[in-house]
Amino acid sequence: MTFNGYGVWAIYRFEMARALRTIWQSIVTPVITTALYFVVFGGAIGSRMQEVGGVPYGAFIVPGLIMLSLFTQSIFNASFGIYFPKFTGTIYEILSAPVSSLEIVLAYVGAAATKSGVLGLIILATASFFVPLQILHPFWMMAFLILISVTFSLFGFIIGVWADGFEQLQMIPMLIVTPLTFLGGAFYSIDMLPEGWRTVTLFNPIVYLVSGFRWAFYGQGDVSIGVSLTATLGFFALCLAIVMWMFKTGYRLKN
Repeated sequence: MTFNGYGVWAIYRFEMARALRTIWQSIVTPVITTALYFVVFGGAIGSRMQEVGGVPYGAFIVPGLIMLSLFTQSIFNASFGIYFPKFTGTIYEILSAPVSSLEIVLAYVGAAATKSGVLGLIILATASFFVPLQILHPFWMMAFLILISVTFSLFGFIIGVWADGFEQLQMIPMLIVTPLTFLGGAFYSIDMLPEGWRTVTLFNPIVYLVSGFRWAFYGQGDVSIGVSLTATLGFFALCLAIVMWMFKTGYRLKN
Protein backbone atom coordinates (compact mmCIF):
# COMPACT_ATOMS: atom_id res chain seq x y z
CA MET A 1 0.00 0.00 0.00
CA THR A 2 1.43 3.36 -1.03
CA PHE A 3 1.68 6.24 1.38
CA ASN A 4 -1.44 8.40 1.22
CA GLY A 5 0.16 11.79 1.62
CA TYR A 6 -2.98 13.61 0.51
CA GLY A 7 -5.05 11.94 3.24
CA VAL A 8 -2.46 12.73 5.91
CA TRP A 9 -2.24 16.33 4.74
CA ALA A 10 -6.05 16.69 4.75
CA ILE A 11 -6.37 15.54 8.37
CA TYR A 12 -3.32 17.55 9.42
CA ARG A 13 -4.62 20.71 7.74
CA PHE A 14 -8.06 20.28 9.34
CA GLU A 15 -6.52 19.97 12.82
CA MET A 16 -4.27 22.99 12.28
CA ALA A 17 -7.24 25.03 11.00
CA ARG A 18 -9.14 24.18 14.19
CA ALA A 19 -6.28 25.63 16.23
CA LEU A 20 -6.40 28.86 14.22
CA ARG A 21 -10.16 29.11 14.77
CA THR A 22 -9.60 28.85 18.53
CA ILE A 23 -6.37 30.82 18.67
CA TRP A 24 -7.27 32.40 22.03
CA GLN A 25 -7.56 28.99 23.66
CA SER A 26 -4.73 27.42 21.67
CA ILE A 27 -2.07 30.13 21.93
CA VAL A 28 -3.01 33.20 23.92
CA THR A 29 -4.36 31.52 27.06
CA PRO A 30 -1.35 29.18 27.56
CA VAL A 31 1.06 32.07 27.04
CA ILE A 32 -0.77 34.25 29.59
CA THR A 33 -0.91 31.35 32.06
CA THR A 34 2.80 30.70 31.64
CA ALA A 35 3.58 34.39 32.08
CA LEU A 36 1.65 34.34 35.36
CA TYR A 37 3.68 31.33 36.49
CA PHE A 38 6.80 33.24 35.56
CA VAL A 39 5.73 36.34 37.50
CA VAL A 40 4.72 34.35 40.59
CA PHE A 41 7.66 31.97 40.76
CA GLY A 42 10.24 34.37 39.35
CA GLY A 43 9.08 37.26 41.52
CA ALA A 44 8.12 35.56 44.77
CA ILE A 45 10.79 32.87 44.90
CA GLY A 46 13.41 34.57 42.75
CA SER A 47 13.69 37.42 45.23
CA ARG A 48 14.79 34.89 47.88
CA MET A 49 16.72 32.49 45.65
CA GLN A 50 19.11 34.39 43.44
CA GLU A 51 20.78 31.49 41.62
CA VAL A 52 20.49 27.75 41.15
CA GLY A 53 23.72 26.10 40.05
CA GLY A 54 25.10 29.43 38.94
CA VAL A 55 22.02 30.23 36.81
CA PRO A 56 19.72 33.13 37.80
CA TYR A 57 16.51 31.66 39.16
CA GLY A 58 14.31 33.50 36.65
CA ALA A 59 16.27 31.95 33.78
CA PHE A 60 16.49 28.59 35.55
CA ILE A 61 12.72 28.05 35.54
CA VAL A 62 12.22 28.88 31.84
CA PRO A 63 12.88 25.31 30.61
CA GLY A 64 10.49 24.00 33.27
CA LEU A 65 7.78 26.43 32.21
CA ILE A 66 8.18 25.43 28.58
CA MET A 67 8.02 21.74 29.53
CA LEU A 68 4.87 22.28 31.60
CA SER A 69 3.21 23.90 28.59
CA LEU A 70 4.44 21.20 26.21
CA PHE A 71 3.13 18.40 28.40
CA THR A 72 -0.34 19.83 28.91
CA GLN A 73 -0.89 21.27 25.43
CA SER A 74 0.43 18.21 23.58
CA ILE A 75 -1.91 15.98 25.56
CA PHE A 76 -4.88 18.31 25.17
CA ASN A 77 -4.45 18.87 21.44
CA ALA A 78 -3.98 15.20 20.58
CA SER A 79 -6.60 13.80 22.95
CA PHE A 80 -9.31 16.23 21.84
CA GLY A 81 -8.32 15.79 18.20
CA ILE A 82 -9.06 12.06 18.19
CA TYR A 83 -11.83 12.10 20.81
CA PHE A 84 -14.03 14.57 18.93
CA PRO A 85 -14.44 12.27 15.87
CA LYS A 86 -15.34 9.48 18.30
CA PHE A 87 -17.88 11.73 20.00
CA THR A 88 -19.52 12.80 16.73
CA GLY A 89 -19.24 9.38 15.06
CA THR A 90 -17.06 10.58 12.19
CA ILE A 91 -14.25 8.29 13.37
CA TYR A 92 -15.85 5.50 11.28
CA GLU A 93 -15.48 7.59 8.15
CA ILE A 94 -11.80 8.06 8.93
CA LEU A 95 -11.28 4.36 9.65
CA SER A 96 -13.01 3.39 6.40
CA ALA A 97 -11.07 5.95 4.33
CA PRO A 98 -8.02 4.79 2.32
CA VAL A 99 -5.59 5.84 5.07
CA SER A 100 -3.65 3.40 7.22
CA SER A 101 -3.50 3.49 11.00
CA LEU A 102 0.06 4.82 10.76
CA GLU A 103 -1.11 7.66 8.50
CA ILE A 104 -3.96 8.55 10.88
CA VAL A 105 -1.55 8.69 13.83
CA LEU A 106 0.96 10.67 11.79
CA ALA A 107 -1.67 13.29 10.90
CA TYR A 108 -3.25 13.74 14.34
CA VAL A 109 -0.03 13.47 16.35
CA GLY A 110 1.86 15.60 13.84
CA ALA A 111 -0.71 18.39 14.12
CA ALA A 112 -0.78 18.25 17.92
CA ALA A 113 3.02 18.22 18.13
CA THR A 114 3.28 21.13 15.70
CA LYS A 115 0.88 23.25 17.76
CA SER A 116 2.58 22.51 21.09
CA GLY A 117 6.06 22.93 19.61
CA VAL A 118 5.19 26.34 18.16
CA LEU A 119 3.67 27.31 21.51
CA GLY A 120 6.87 26.27 23.27
CA LEU A 121 8.92 28.52 20.98
CA ILE A 122 6.49 31.41 21.57
CA ILE A 123 6.89 30.98 25.33
CA LEU A 124 10.67 30.87 24.91
CA ALA A 125 10.57 34.13 22.95
CA THR A 126 8.27 35.68 25.58
CA ALA A 127 10.59 34.64 28.41
CA SER A 128 13.53 36.30 26.69
CA PHE A 129 11.88 39.68 27.39
CA PHE A 130 11.92 38.95 31.13
CA VAL A 131 15.29 37.32 31.72
CA PRO A 132 18.58 36.93 29.83
CA LEU A 133 18.63 33.46 28.27
CA GLN A 134 21.43 31.39 26.84
CA ILE A 135 21.08 28.16 24.89
CA LEU A 136 24.39 26.30 24.96
CA HIS A 137 23.14 23.41 22.83
CA PRO A 138 20.50 24.74 20.40
CA PHE A 139 20.41 21.51 18.37
CA TRP A 140 19.61 19.43 21.45
CA MET A 141 17.12 22.03 22.64
CA MET A 142 15.16 21.67 19.40
CA ALA A 143 15.61 17.89 19.44
CA PHE A 144 14.14 17.60 22.95
CA LEU A 145 11.40 20.08 22.08
CA ILE A 146 10.29 18.05 19.06
CA LEU A 147 10.75 14.65 20.70
CA ILE A 148 8.80 15.59 23.83
CA SER A 149 6.05 17.26 21.78
CA VAL A 150 5.64 14.12 19.67
CA THR A 151 5.86 11.78 22.67
CA PHE A 152 3.21 13.57 24.72
CA SER A 153 1.04 13.99 21.64
CA LEU A 154 1.14 10.20 21.32
CA PHE A 155 0.28 9.99 25.01
CA GLY A 156 -2.61 12.39 24.45
CA PHE A 157 -3.77 10.31 21.48
CA ILE A 158 -3.92 7.28 23.78
CA ILE A 159 -5.98 9.25 26.31
CA GLY A 160 -8.33 10.44 23.57
CA VAL A 161 -8.97 6.89 22.40
CA TRP A 162 -9.37 5.61 25.96
CA ALA A 163 -11.63 8.39 27.27
CA ASP A 164 -15.38 7.89 27.50
CA GLY A 165 -16.17 11.52 28.26
CA PHE A 166 -14.75 15.02 28.31
CA GLU A 167 -14.05 14.68 32.05
CA GLN A 168 -11.62 11.85 31.42
CA LEU A 169 -9.76 13.96 28.86
CA GLN A 170 -8.87 16.38 31.68
CA MET A 171 -8.35 13.84 34.46
CA ILE A 172 -4.87 12.52 33.62
CA PRO A 173 -3.31 15.89 32.61
CA MET A 174 -4.72 17.69 35.66
CA LEU A 175 -4.41 15.00 38.33
CA ILE A 176 -1.25 13.19 37.21
CA VAL A 177 0.90 15.04 34.65
CA THR A 178 0.73 18.54 36.16
CA PRO A 179 1.53 17.42 39.76
CA LEU A 180 4.38 15.22 38.49
CA THR A 181 5.75 18.24 36.60
CA PHE A 182 5.70 20.42 39.71
CA LEU A 183 7.39 17.63 41.67
CA GLY A 184 9.81 16.82 38.85
CA GLY A 185 12.23 19.71 39.14
CA ALA A 186 10.48 22.13 36.81
CA PHE A 187 10.94 25.01 39.28
CA TYR A 188 13.84 23.75 41.38
CA SER A 189 16.79 21.39 41.27
CA ILE A 190 16.20 18.03 42.93
CA ASP A 191 19.69 18.39 44.42
CA MET A 192 18.08 20.90 46.79
CA LEU A 193 15.92 18.14 48.29
CA PRO A 194 16.86 15.94 51.25
CA GLU A 195 18.53 12.72 50.18
CA GLY A 196 15.48 10.56 50.87
CA TRP A 197 13.11 12.76 48.86
CA ARG A 198 15.70 13.04 46.10
CA THR A 199 15.74 9.26 45.76
CA VAL A 200 11.93 9.15 45.62
CA THR A 201 11.88 11.92 43.01
CA LEU A 202 14.07 9.87 40.68
CA PHE A 203 11.09 7.54 40.19
CA ASN A 204 9.24 10.47 38.61
CA PRO A 205 9.69 10.14 34.81
CA ILE A 206 9.16 13.89 34.32
CA VAL A 207 12.49 14.53 36.08
CA TYR A 208 14.43 13.06 33.17
CA LEU A 209 12.57 15.06 30.51
CA VAL A 210 12.92 18.38 32.32
CA SER A 211 16.56 17.68 33.17
CA GLY A 212 17.48 16.92 29.57
CA PHE A 213 15.76 20.04 28.27
CA ARG A 214 17.42 22.22 30.92
CA TRP A 215 20.80 20.72 30.06
CA ALA A 216 20.34 21.95 26.48
CA PHE A 217 20.06 25.49 27.86
CA TYR A 218 22.70 25.62 30.59
CA GLY A 219 24.80 22.49 30.24
CA GLN A 220 23.62 21.12 33.57
CA GLY A 221 20.82 18.89 34.73
CA ASP A 222 19.69 16.76 37.63
CA VAL A 223 20.65 13.58 35.76
CA SER A 224 23.06 12.93 32.90
CA ILE A 225 22.01 13.83 29.38
CA GLY A 226 22.39 10.21 28.29
CA VAL A 227 19.93 9.01 30.92
CA SER A 228 17.49 11.81 30.03
CA LEU A 229 17.59 10.99 26.33
CA THR A 230 17.21 7.26 26.97
CA ALA A 231 14.20 7.84 29.25
CA THR A 232 12.55 10.14 26.69
CA LEU A 233 13.08 7.69 23.83
CA GLY A 234 11.81 4.86 26.02
CA PHE A 235 8.58 6.72 26.79
CA PHE A 236 8.19 7.54 23.10
CA ALA A 237 8.59 3.86 22.14
CA LEU A 238 6.09 2.79 24.81
CA CYS A 239 3.45 5.28 23.65
CA LEU A 240 3.97 4.32 20.01
CA ALA A 241 3.60 0.62 20.85
CA ILE A 242 0.34 1.26 22.73
CA VAL A 243 -1.09 3.30 19.85
CA MET A 244 -0.23 0.55 17.36
CA TRP A 245 -1.87 -2.01 19.64
CA MET A 246 -5.02 0.11 19.85
CA PHE A 247 -5.37 0.17 16.08
CA LYS A 248 -4.49 -3.50 15.71
CA THR A 249 -7.15 -4.58 18.21
CA GLY A 250 -9.64 -1.79 17.48
CA TYR A 251 -9.67 -0.86 21.16
CA ARG A 252 -12.48 1.70 21.65
CA LEU A 253 -12.21 2.64 17.99
CA LYS A 254 -14.28 -0.01 16.24
CA ASN A 255 -16.66 -0.85 19.07
